[in-house]
Amino acid sequence: MLRTEATSAFLLAFPALFSILNPLGGAIVFHEVTSEQHQAHRTALARRVAFYSTWVMLAALWAGTYILNFFGISMNALRIAGGIVVAIRAFEMLSAPDNTARRKQREAAPVGEAEPEDLGSYAFFPLTMPFTTGPGTIAVVISLGTARPDKLATAGAFYAGATLACLIMAVLIWFFYSASEWVANVLGQTGQQVVSRLAAFLLLGIGVQIVLTGLVPVLHEALAS
Repeated sequence: MLRTEATSAFLLAFPALFSILNPLGGAIVFHEVTSEQHQAHRTALARRVAFYSTWVMLAALWAGTYILNFFGISMNALRIAGGIVVAIRAFEMLSAPDNTARRKQREAAPVGEAEPEDLGSYAFFPLTMPFTTGPGTIAVVISLGTARPDKLATAGAFYAGATLACLIMAVLIWFFYSASEWVANVLGQTGQQVVSRLAAFLLLGIGVQIVLTGLVPVLHEALAS
């Protein structure tokens, strides 16, 4: 039972995180804004970004729902609102992926002008936030956290599976950003567009699923009363 819950949480969280983070597309932009730096500097910077991204995701996963609940927002309401935010974000990515890529490149543009010794100062801002784990990612992670079960044991299994998904995503961020030159050469502009559209479509489905997770209990309660 606990293993099943952890597996279900992982299978829910990992596609959602992969879709919103899109490490393949991010690696291309990362390469463009750090193209003047040596590979060793890009690798070190990618490691820092992955480390910071891990803590941003885990903080949103573990504490996001509790912070919002402190303000009196119900779990189902949070699921519905979070799912809508995710779905809208996915629709924007699906309809205008090129604009999203260009916006991210502008956000991270100062890194390309930095000296190697100054790259560390750009690891958290803007490369981690908002370029890698921006508001969209935080909204997705908090929305995922609302899907946790109420029982303590199964909730622990849920958080274990979702946390594993966050850690694997951090490893993928490090890997693809470190290999950004190779990724850019392999995918190219057309490949980036294809990856962005596929990721956006998957994220749209996940957003709708999160909305249904919160909406079904509300409708059931309304009909029962």
